[in-house]
Amino acid sequence: MATSSESLTTHLAMHNHSQFLDLSKLHELPDTHTWPDLHSHFDYDLRSQVPVVDLESPDLLRRLGSVCETWGVFQITGHGVPHSLLHRLELQVLRLFSLSAQQKLLALRAPDGISGYGQVRISSLYSKLMWSEGFTIAGSPEEHARKLFPHDHLQFCEVIEEYGRQMKLLAGRLMVLMLEALGLSAEEVRWCKKGFSEATSVLQLNSYPACPDPDRAMGLVAHTDSSLFTILHQSQTSGLQVMAPGEGRWVAVPPLPGALVVNVGDLFHIVSNGRCPSVVHRAVVNRTRHRLSVAYLYGPPANAEVAPVGPRAVYRAVTWPEYLGIKSKKTFDQALESIKLTPRGDDDHTYTAK
Repeated sequence: MATSSESLTTHLAMHNHSQFLDLSKLHELPDTHTWPDLHSHFDYDLRSQVPVVDLESPDLLRRLGSVCETWGVFQITGHGVPHSLLHRLELQVLRLFSLSAQQKLLALRAPDGISGYGQVRISSLYSKLMWSEGFTIAGSPEEHARKLFPHDHLQFCEVIEEYGRQMKLLAGRLMVLMLEALGLSAEEVRWCKKGFSEATSVLQLNSYPACPDPDRAMGLVAHTDSSLFTILHQSQTSGLQVMAPGEGRWVAVPPLPGALVVNVGDLFHIVSNGRCPSVVHRAVVNRTRHRLSVAYLYGPPANAEVAPVGPRAVYRAVTWPEYLGIKSKKTFDQALESIKLTPRGDDDHTYTAK
């Protein structure tokens, strides 16, 4: 029987070793991580500000509907998630990414797996590597946590699981509010049961170490999320940028103490029949400061079909796994287009698949 060390060696042999460089120890940017043509990398607009929505505001639904339909991204306050939990979460995420490279590789994501340590999934679509590392959690974190912290994994698991519970409640609340803000009913969503209790999620922990040449590196390439929406906690180091509506310009999303970022994903774009755009976003890196973020990607049950709510559907129904498959084979801006329906004949009430 192969030892764990032998299994790790075999696993690594199947991967490009440059994916697992200890970025925090590099003093020069390697060619594997050098991105060409980043002339607009730091050309972003400081005048435009991503909206802030107070979930306790008496004007919540009007405000929420407006920002969903225009920006597709906003920061939320009054969300009820304790600041102390966000602090403990950040400490555990830092603890994880501060482990030695060899220790983190013990929890390396399997080639066909979801959970574990490694580069973000979209890395495989690009010839250059991103200046970041990630750890994905789908379900219980215990199996991988035992490998990362063989003598003390309980605290990590307790914080991650508590955060997951808080996020599930908040995401279910947001789902209902976002639909109501658009004048839609949650009961019209095919898989809605008891406040979306059967929804699924993935937790993505991200680390962006200080970079010796940030002008030529990419923390996370521009993309939209496939989820219904994503709730993001980011440390107090700027790095997140979103595409401003209708302007074609990048806008920084500065961290606000205690606030969480919500960005609309492709599946909610479909549910809203295109009224709420899934936002294009990216992460840039910093020369001197380490940045952390935790993304809670919220989606439907695996086998549930996501379809537009209301009449005159513009998109066909699709499951989350099916859509992920489509997106992995097409460029990001074509995945939604590929499931669009077209008017049938002169009757604009009837649509057919392309």
